[in-house]
Amino acid sequence: MHGSLPGAPHGSGALTVSPHGGQLRAGIGLRLPHLAAVAAGEAALPPGLWLEVHAENFMVDGGPRLTALLDVAERFPVSLHGVGLALAGTRMAPRGHLRRLGQLCDRVQPVLVSDHLAWQRAGDWHVPDFLPFARTRRALAIAITNVGRAQDALGRRLLVENPSHYADVGGHTFAEADFLAELAAATGCGLLVDVNNIHVSAHNLGLDAGWLVDQLPAAAVAEIHVAGHRPDPASPLLIDSHDAPVAEPVWALAARLLARTGPVPLLVERDAELPPLAELVAEAARGAALLAEVADAP
Repeated sequence: MHGSLPGAPHGSGALTVSPHGGQLRAGIGLRLPHLAAVAAGEAALPPGLWLEVHAENFMVDGGPRLTALLDVAERFPVSLHGVGLALAGTRMAPRGHLRRLGQLCDRVQPVLVSDHLAWQRAGDWHVPDFLPFARTRRALAIAITNVGRAQDALGRRLLVENPSHYADVGGHTFAEADFLAELAAATGCGLLVDVNNIHVSAHNLGLDAGWLVDQLPAAAVAEIHVAGHRPDPASPLLIDSHDAPVAEPVWALAARLLARTGPVPLLVERDAELPPLAELVAEAARGAALLAEVADAP
C-alpha cells in the first residue's frame, strides 16, 4: 500500500471533493476542438461540471495549449487521463514521461489522475493502442510494480481503467475483476471503471455484462466512464470508438454499478465525431441525475 495520497477518494460512495467547492459529480471530456472556447469563457457550461483532458496533449513546457488548460483549471475541476503509462507492460513509460506528467500535475492540480491497464511498449517500439495480456500472477506483479512506481513518482493516487476486449488472449489465472481487486489492494490505487468497455467486451467475448459489473470490487471504484461505441461493419464485433452518444445499455450498466458503489464521479467520454458542447453537457446532465438518484436512494 502507498498510504494516503493526494486525490484519493475515501472509499465506496465517496465523491471526490473539488478545490473549486462542492463534490465532483458528472463531467465531460474536454477535447482540443473545444478547448479554446472553454478557456475563453465563450461556452456556457453549468456550475459543478468537471472536465477531463488527455494528459499527453499538455505535457509541454509552455505554449498556447497549456496556457488554455491552465485558464480552464482556474475555473473548473480538471482530471488528467493518461494514455501512455503502459501499466501492464514489462516496459513501462520511461522516467522522462513520468517526470513530465508530474510537472503537469503540479501545474494543473488535477482532482483525478488516471491511465489504462494495458501494454504499449516492446523493444524499441511503442504502439498507440491498448494491447491485451494474459492475467497471470507475473502480469499482476508487473502491474503492481508499475502502478506503485507511477504513484510514487507523482505523489498521487492513480486510477486504473479496465480495458476493452476484442478476443480472449487466453492463459488467464485471474478473472478481470479479481485482477483489478488484487491490484487495488496491493497498491492503494483506485479503479476507473469504463462501463462502455464492459459492454463492448461482454458482447465480443459472449459474456454477461451485468454479471461482470457485479463482480467488480465496489469499494475500489473511484470514477466511472460512459461512452459510445459502434458495430464493426466487417465482423460481429463492437468497437470501443468513443464517437457516438452513450448507448442505453451503457447507461443501464452505470446505474447498476452506482447502486453498489454509491455516487462516484461520472464522466461522459467522447473522443471523435465531436458534437457541440451543448450535447455533451446534456449527456452529463443525465449522468448528474443518475448520481442524484443514487444519492437519494435509501
